[in-house]
Amino acid sequence: MEAVRQKLKEELAKLEDELHNKLPKEIQKAREWGDLKENAEYKAALERQSFVSARIGQLMQRISEVDSIDISKLPEDRVAYGSTVKLYDIDRDEVIEYRLVTSEESDPDNGLISTSSPIGQSLMGKEEGDEIRVKTPKGWRNFEISDLTTIHEQGE
Repeated sequence: MEAVRQKLKEELAKLEDELHNKLPKEIQKAREWGDLKENAEYKAALERQSFVSARIGQLMQRISEVDSIDISKLPEDRVAYGSTVKLYDIDRDEVIEYRLVTSEESDPDNGLISTSSPIGQSLMGKEEGDEIRVKTPKGWRNFEISDLTTIHEQGE
């Protein structure tokens, strides 16, 4: 959790620096060029300022959400954040292993899927032995949770 928090705070610090230091200079420089109605640099700087302000708001909200995750309140017998699950793909007769993480940690190629992804959402709150049906870009897939290790059992 600390790595996610740190990553978010680093992005926030960079954007705040851009918003409070770099962008005001760019806007002032563009203003000096005269006619603001046809000044592309001025318009671009204002659009970037608006985007950066919105992203800062999103990051602050996300940091608050991450800070509010109380690992001690996560279930010990059901899939939740931090759980590692082995899924038996019923249609393909293969086993896939995933660990449920935050969207910032997500790396599907390395088995890290977000709790907000379609598979992640389908797994949340399920138990070992449960079957789930997930709509993927390639169509519907059917899985059985063949093994579940919660964050508590992993000692995190």
